[in-house]
Amino acid sequence: MNKRSFEDFGLSQETLKSLFKLRYEKPTEVQYSVIPEVLKGRDVIVKSQTGSGKTAAFAIPICEKLELEQKNPQVLVLTPTRELAVQVKEDFSHIGRFKRIRCAAVFGKQPIDIQKRELKQRVHVVVGTPGRTSDHIDKKNLILDDIKYLVLDEADKMLDMGFIDQVEAIVKLLPKDRVTMLFSATMPQEIEEICRKYMINPEKIELQAKNPTVEKIAQWYHEVEDSRKFSVLKTIIYTEKPESCILFCNTREKVQELLSEMKREGFYCAALHGGMEQNKRLETVQGFKHGEFHFLIATDVAARGLHIDDVSHVINYEVPMENESYVHRIGRTGRAGKEGTAITLSTKRELRFLHEIEEYIQHSIQEKDIPTDKEVAEGKEAFERSIKSKPKAKPDKAERLNREITKIRINSGKKSKMRPGDILGAITSIEGVSADDIGIIDVQDTCSYVEVFGKAGEVVARKLPTINIKGKLQTVKKVRIRNF
Repeated sequence: MNKRSFEDFGLSQETLKSLFKLRYEKPTEVQYSVIPEVLKGRDVIVKSQTGSGKTAAFAIPICEKLELEQKNPQVLVLTPTRELAVQVKEDFSHIGRFKRIRCAAVFGKQPIDIQKRELKQRVHVVVGTPGRTSDHIDKKNLILDDIKYLVLDEADKMLDMGFIDQVEAIVKLLPKDRVTMLFSATMPQEIEEICRKYMINPEKIELQAKNPTVEKIAQWYHEVEDSRKFSVLKTIIYTEKPESCILFCNTREKVQELLSEMKREGFYCAALHGGMEQNKRLETVQGFKHGEFHFLIATDVAARGLHIDDVSHVINYEVPMENESYVHRIGRTGRAGKEGTAITLSTKRELRFLHEIEEYIQHSIQEKDIPTDKEVAEGKEAFERSIKSKPKAKPDKAERLNREITKIRINSGKKSKMRPGDILGAITSIEGVSADDIGIIDVQDTCSYVEVFGKAGEVVARKLPTINIKGKLQTVKKVRIRNF
């Protein structure tokens, strides 16, 4: 079929509306292969490269099949990193927004009580790292009785990070009558063993990219002494003029050192590594996505689980020690069918690691001469005019979606015995507003939030303060929709 469309799958109007607002124009190869199988209720094993659109491949059909009124979670997604957990939760929330799908992300370095409160409410989808998910199961915060879908995302990375025993322990606790999906860039023996033990007649989907990494990403290296790396990095920046670039280092200490040097030179940049507070890590990822700075300086924590479509360049400030890390680092560029550039700065000592990487990827990484002074001077002038100015914010992919939704804060919550039904009843008493106009209602301890679709949002925001809820008028105001 030449003209593929999401309408081919018989999706609901609510899901199609979300996909249109999110600018999902046509299914990728992995989506076209996976969505029909999941809609049929089949287990799937998917071997697919990074940047292929796999999150939507499982989120779209799952959102279609969920029972809205079911209180306990129906979906469990396990991911190797906190950043990926947040991003998968965000994607689910966006795709399921008009179907009122509620999602929660659970991960370490965030207070467990905040997550516990969220899990006590109706949540359809839980996305988590293995460790924190196990904690919630042990504390009876996460009820597994009604799980109908299990997704193991980036399974090979969970194996690499030593999570596989925790993953298997969680899988053993789940209902046997479920759909299981496993997504992985590679299929080590241990992963195949999990598939054999816990999946039923799975459909195996292996997608070779039409534009393999070696074709869509230009790769080269410069041999340079360690003491000259920063100087050479500047020549690369002035000649390449990257608009959005990730700089990879092997340690958090080197990340901080490079961050200081970059800031001294006036570059707009930020750091990302495992030693940072989780909220700061999330803010940094969101800031980079939205174009608040040009350069993200990171350890390999950003090599997997960062799905940002417009990264023009990846620069390995240090050669990674593991071959697989190189593949995942450069996979941050050249995403969503676009071309990218990956440049490595290698000392003479690091060259042997680079040659091992070449053997691993079966591709020769060519050495290039360091740009000449003339090239640098010409490029620097253009750089100073454009890139060194404060970055222009990139539009959030959910901006069009959020434009049709009004989020309202009500100044009463559980402590005032507020219930979702109280809010729903009050809003639907407004002339011209029906239950179909109401999205997710989130009752917290001291306040409540409700999402209202379309033009009804302004009507509700204006009329709700005049309606008694729980016997009194409530303070009501519109608030900004946050994506994490």
